[in-house]
Amino acid sequence: MVFFSTAIFLCKAQCSSTSEFSNFASCTDLDVLNSVLYWNYNISSNKVEIAFRQSGIYNDSTWIAWAINPTSIGMIGAQAFVAHPRSDGRLIAYTSSITSRETILEKGKLSFPVYGISAIYANNSITIFATLMLYSRISMVNHVWQRGPMSMDNVPSFHGHSKDNLWSYGTLNFLSGKTGKRGPERFMVMKKIHGGLNVIGWGIMLPLGVVIARYIKVFKTTDSAWFYIHVICQSLGYIVGVMGWTTGLNLGVQLSGFNQKAHGYIGISLFCLATTQIGLFLRPKELKFRKYWNIIHICIGYGIIILSVINVFMGINILKPGKKWKEAYISILALLGTVAVLLEIGTACYLFFSRKNKNLETTDGASPFNS
Repeated sequence: MVFFSTAIFLCKAQCSSTSEFSNFASCTDLDVLNSVLYWNYNISSNKVEIAFRQSGIYNDSTWIAWAINPTSIGMIGAQAFVAHPRSDGRLIAYTSSITSRETILEKGKLSFPVYGISAIYANNSITIFATLMLYSRISMVNHVWQRGPMSMDNVPSFHGHSKDNLWSYGTLNFLSGKTGKRGPERFMVMKKIHGGLNVIGWGIMLPLGVVIARYIKVFKTTDSAWFYIHVICQSLGYIVGVMGWTTGLNLGVQLSGFNQKAHGYIGISLFCLATTQIGLFLRPKELKFRKYWNIIHICIGYGIIILSVINVFMGINILKPGKKWKEAYISILALLGTVAVLLEIGTACYLFFSRKNKNLETTDGASPFNS
């Protein structure tokens, strides 16, 4: 299976252990999941002979996979080589084309030719061997590797969402042996932008706008200025939030291994509800309809705030940027809550004394001594 040519091997071994795979000219230690990839690349035939090994496997209920993704960085579209133990304890190796997030690693043909796939288990490691033909003479590919548990039915189950599981992708140049960091770093930047925009838009601006609408309008000195401040605050929150939402949709398409359905569904709900609120800015002039409009507007508004806060915390738990980010957002919410409580007390006192003074004025006006 090993093929050689004077123009084939332009890179040297770049991994910690090569003695067991001396027939491979190139290798690289992958960043996560205790994985190493060995290969021979034949320029003239455009074939690649690979051996993908994952160590630290101490039970018979783990599957591993390595894949090339010809369309993007991530899981959807990946053309995978899979290995896992069968019910009789022996290893099985096969190919699987991943077309959606719900795809289970079932046997199937890949979009490129594959020859002689097999797997072995030794020294608490599983190694997959295969020969494949690249699409063209472009030696740079997107690749992804993964591991996960077997289900009770002895079929591969979904992998976990630890940092290592979510970072197991990148780029690889079979010719030079260089592995790319640009892909993962770019997506991590996108995740941070997505999180930051959503925290500012949905998680801070919208609650602040509600505080303004609920409390500031009570004071007569604010006149109608509170309404314009409320509209501006909510509009900016909506615009920033939608920017964060669209960034999340883009991540969901490209980084398909990042599978968080609940977070995504809440995001879609927020967008729909917030868009509905924009339409509700057109308030009816008739008072009998205005009452129902106010009820709907307030209910949707508070629903958006609740969902926003929940989804921000979900996003923080998914992204895991560090305790300081979660603590900072909790501090902001605590500050808004404290301000709301103080304003609640302040407005209650203001309304109480306003009514008291009005009653006194009314009483004084009706007194016989003023006639």
